[in-house]
Amino acid sequence: MKKLLAVIDMQNDFIDGTLGTREAVEITDRVAAKIVDFEGEVVFTLDTHTQNYFNTQEGINLPIMHCIKGTHGWELSSKLKPLSQNCIIFEKPSFGSVEFGKYVSDSGFDEVYLIGLCTDICVISNAMLIKAFAPETKVIVDSSCCAGTTKQNHENALSAMKMCQIEIL
Repeated sequence: MKKLLAVIDMQNDFIDGTLGTREAVEITDRVAAKIVDFEGEVVFTLDTHTQNYFNTQEGINLPIMHCIKGTHGWELSSKLKPLSQNCIIFEKPSFGSVEFGKYVSDSGFDEVYLIGLCTDICVISNAMLIKAFAPETKVIVDSSCCAGTTKQNHENALSAMKMCQIEIL
């Protein structure tokens, strides 16, 4: 069985930076352990913005500079950065990565596991992209290795994904 683990946006700005949360800090060690123990391919996504962020639709709706390419906030957590060596990294200017969806579809994975941040924005977006690009691929979200913008938003996103035939652990 061909398996993939997608580590979504475990970046400093989402953990303890401008958009960080206590829950994001709390999952970081579990995410690292999941990566180390995973038997299959591991990829990462990076929320990636430029200095013109406030001129984008996202920047207008969320006017908080974050994940500006080349900054400390854009980088992976120092606990995870060494684990990303020799892994594909998808930089994405928005919530979901079309490039990642195509990669999953073209690579013929049987199962794709998602972990990371934020459950209610980027995790759910990428899970739904996988369902669109590879509808017969089993998509699994490990809720213990995800955190949302709030606990309620995290739970709402898990419920929505479950309704779309995404398995929630």
